[in-house]
This record gives sequence, structure tokens and C-alpha cells, in this order.
Amino acid sequence: MTGNTLAHFEVLEKLGEGGMGVVYKARDTQLNRFVALKVLPPDKVADSERRRRFMQEARAASALSHPNIVTIYEISNAEGVDFIAMEYLAGRTLDQFIPRTGMKLTEALRIAVQVAEGLARAHAAGIVHRDLKPSNIMVGQGSVKLMDFGLAKLTEPLAEGPEDATLTEVRIAQAPRTDHGIVMGTVAYMSPEQAEGKPVDARTDIFAFGAVLYEMLSGQRAFSGASNQARLAAVLRDEPPLLPHIPHELEKLIARCLRKDPARRAQHMADVKLELEQMKEESESGFSSSGLAPVGASSRRRWLIPAGAALVLLGAAGLFWRSKPDRGTAEMQPSS
Repeated sequence: MTGNTLAHFEVLEKLGEGGMGVVYKARDTQLNRFVALKVLPPDKVADSERRRRFMQEARAASALSHPNIVTIYEISNAEGVDFIAMEYLAGRTLDQFIPRTGMKLTEALRIAVQVAEGLARAHAAGIVHRDLKPSNIMVGQGSVKLMDFGLAKLTEPLAEGPEDATLTEVRIAQAPRTDHGIVMGTVAYMSPEQAEGKPVDARTDIFAFGAVLYEMLSGQRAFSGASNQARLAAVLRDEPPLLPHIPHELEKLIARCLRKDPARRAQHMADVKLELEQMKEESESGFSSSGLAPVGASSRRRWLIPAGAALVLLGAAGLFWRSKPDRGTAEMQPSS
């Protein structure tokens, strides 16, 4: 494909490959701009279900317009090849961005707020991503964008206004439902109900978001194992190890996102986003009204407490000295 022309796109180089297609950097010869082309590999064109899901991704994402969601320019077919032309993003995917020991708190919150913002917009439009993971999140220069809505499932919107008018046709005519019992997604990040092939809603993205945020802060997956079966068992049965180095309020929020029962899980991404925004503001200012403090604050507290106690004792000693009567010019000595 590299070096060839697809429609009016000159294919320059291969950027990556996944289960839903191959991505190339290309130049739009009509508008003279770089784009990312996602094409379905020839050996998978005959797979009607994969092709349907591929086109569903494009239609779902193209119906959204948001700074934290990749922009879709065109959905087309040329020479028997289905492809999506989308915004070319310079940067790295989140899985390439997370260090083994986890990210700094302020950086993790900066990215998490933007991911939550994009998901909240998608959910408001009735779209569930269903495959949220670090490799589907692009981190650029100051911006974060969600990609790959290949497993998106359109649901009834929470609200509909003029900006959502273009979604009506998508929801009604172009949103084939996933059959009950079919498991789609990436095991380490899918919710228990998704792993069991049950119907899912926006709360399945909230679970995946919790798993992604956990990994950002720890450098380790929330649910791991030597095989997909082991990871699946962990999702259904295990709780991830605690993260004592992060603020208590943030640890509680992650735990709410990762609850196995969707009825007990955080219910709305918009609410999660608001909590994260507050934590981000408090972390950046170094002040907290809810127990949140910058990384390193807990260690400072450990010496501030005994130091404070020492100051109290010194103050009490000073009062004791001042309360003693004068004894002429003799030097004061503490009573035995």
C-alpha cells in the first residue's frame, strides 16, 4: 500500500495495525494536508461482520465533533478497499507514554480529564466506545484524543438537542446491535458484564476508564495474567492491588469505577470528569478541601506531625518558665 494512491490520498508510510485495520500516514492531494488512513486489510474484506464493524466505527465517530475525539474527514471505498480518512495526530499512544512506575499525578490527571471529557461527549450522544484502552488514546502536544470506535454500540441518548440532530439517522439506520452473548473488546480493560457477553451501556466505558487510570498511576495493569483466560478471570473475580501512594479521594474514585456490579459503579462519565477536574485543580494549587494533595505531600505530613508536636511541647515549656517567680539574680532551673 505504501507508495500507492488510494482515491485522492497518497499513501506515505504505515503507522500501525490492529484487529480492526491498518493505519497509514497519507497526503490528501486535493486539500494538501496529512491524514491518517485506516483501511481494512484485503484478507478481511470477505468477513462481512468485520466490515460492518469497521464502517460502524466510522459512522459513529464521524457523528461526533469534539476536541478530545479524533476528527473523521471521509468514509469511502476505492478499488474495492474500504477506508476512513481521519485527522493525522502527531504524538504517541498512551500505552507508549506510561512509564513502568506510573505517571506523575499532575500529568495523569491532565490526561484523564481530557479522556473523561471525550467519553462524556460520546455518551451524551448515545455512543459507547466499548474498547477503551491506552492504545486507543493519542497523547499529543497538550491534547488528548480518543480513537477507534470500532466496537462502538449506539444506545439511546441521554439528551438530544440541535447539536445531536445529525445522530438520528446514525442511531436508527446504521447501528446494528451486537448479538447477546458475543464478547468484543480487549480482555484486560473490559467490564465484567462485557466479558460475560451481557448487554452493556456507558458504564462499561467507565469500568475501562478506571482500569486505564489505574494503569496510568501505577504503571501496571489493573487486571493481569499470563493468558486471556487468566485476565478474564481477574476481571470477573479479583480486585486490583491498592495504590497507597495516590491521594485517598482519587483511589476511592478509581475503586468506584472498577466495581464489578454496574449498578454500584460510578454511573455517569460527566460526574467522573467533574471530580477529576476538581482533583486536578487542587493538585496544581497544592491545596485540598477533600484530602487530595500533591504526590510527596504524605511524606511531608509524616515529619510535620512530630514537628508540630515538638512545637507544642516547646510552647508549654515556655509557659512553664514564664510562670516561675523570680529568684533574684539566680539562674532559673526547671523543678525536679
